[in-house]
Amino acid sequence: MERPELSISVRTEPSEAVVSLVGEIDMSTAPKLSSTITELFVDAPPRVVLDMAGVTFCDSQGLGTLVVLSRKATMAQSCLVLTQVGDFLLRVLDITGLRPALMIH
Repeated sequence: MERPELSISVRTEPSEAVVSLVGEIDMSTAPKLSSTITELFVDAPPRVVLDMAGVTFCDSQGLGTLVVLSRKATMAQSCLVLTQVGDFLLRVLDITGLRPALMIH
């Protein structure tokens, strides 16, 4: 069985970094996402935007990673914003009660 991949592309601007995600966020891809975003917090842009339009799946590890990254953003005096979040992920965030822990636009 082929392991799902997560494609991550980063575009940085003075006021924000936009991270486009395509694929699945799960226990095999969450560490890659975490390390990529954590590196962005070194220079702490005012906003880090995760474009979730291409995300096809997100398991509990992925959800936890998003919450931890949101907290890391706050500690770095930055802001993590999720955009273009799919209906399936919004439902999961509502069911788990995690939606208020994330900034979603």
